[in-house]
Amino acid sequence: MKATINDVAKDAGVSIKTVSRVINNEASVRDNTREKVMASVEKLNYHPNLAARSLAGTKAYSIAYIYDNPNAYYIIDMQRGILDACKKQGFELLIHPCDAKETRIIDEITDMVKRTRIAGILLTPPFSEMPNFVEKLTQLNIKVVRILSGHSAPDTLTPCIMIDDNCASKSITEHLINNGHTRIGFLAGGSEHNSTKERLEGYKAALTQHNIEIDSQLIIAGEYSFESGVEGAKVLINQTNRPTAIVSCNDEIAAGALFAARLMEIDIPSQLSITGFEDSPFSRQTWPKLTTAHQPNNQIAQDAANLLIAQIRNGNDRDIIKQYTPELVVRDSTAHID
Repeated sequence: MKATINDVAKDAGVSIKTVSRVINNEASVRDNTREKVMASVEKLNYHPNLAARSLAGTKAYSIAYIYDNPNAYYIIDMQRGILDACKKQGFELLIHPCDAKETRIIDEITDMVKRTRIAGILLTPPFSEMPNFVEKLTQLNIKVVRILSGHSAPDTLTPCIMIDDNCASKSITEHLINNGHTRIGFLAGGSEHNSTKERLEGYKAALTQHNIEIDSQLIIAGEYSFESGVEGAKVLINQTNRPTAIVSCNDEIAAGALFAARLMEIDIPSQLSITGFEDSPFSRQTWPKLTTAHQPNNQIAQDAANLLIAQIRNGNDRDIIKQYTPELVVRDSTAHID
């Protein structure tokens, strides 16, 4: 039979209310009492029924992750990180994929919030970059945490985890410049994502700092997909004065660019250097392996979930911001040009 809260209280020699306080991570419990209760929880393999707990009380013990993103590896990392945090903190996770371009998206999420009694929502792009959507959520008496691309938060609506894509993209581009490249192409992701803008600005900043002219013909619009990388790279490689290096907005685009180069019998990296972004499995599965920017998505997701749960439990101020800067990882897809 499964252990109950009564069994834990009896084993630990405390009241049921004290066990409840420990499980809910309330600050009013003494450390030695908390340790004694948790030892009994582990000994008896006790797992609280979170659904029943939410129904029986006034608190909700579930958070939701709402997303619309074509990058499967990003979504998997996010889900794993959020789940890790939820398990440690005694929360359940509701995963809700949806279409950010749907006209009734605000109504859809509002209905979901009212139906499920969730306590908070974690948002990644493009939802985190939609102020009207975010503002509506904050009016539903739930907590919201956003993961955003940029150096600073665009508003004070919610706490944020910020990713400095601009700085990371500048670092990638400078790596190519330091290897002698001056004609460098750029394969963009979807225009609806702020990360595309930030990574493009970092690319431009590096060129400008090194007195290299920005050529609009070398900047190719696209999407965050392998197919977009293939088509974009073909456009660049077919130019009369083709680039000697390509900065890609993510690893999936870069993998597509590598594929296109191979089809066109362009050797990587001796004839063309290619970089990615995010350090997803794509960057290590390609041949040659991609130079990229490491973005610790799993850790970012854990931090965002922990921040959201802290908001739910303690109601911290909304101006909390944590900053991440993806770090350059040099592999085999880039080389010095003579």
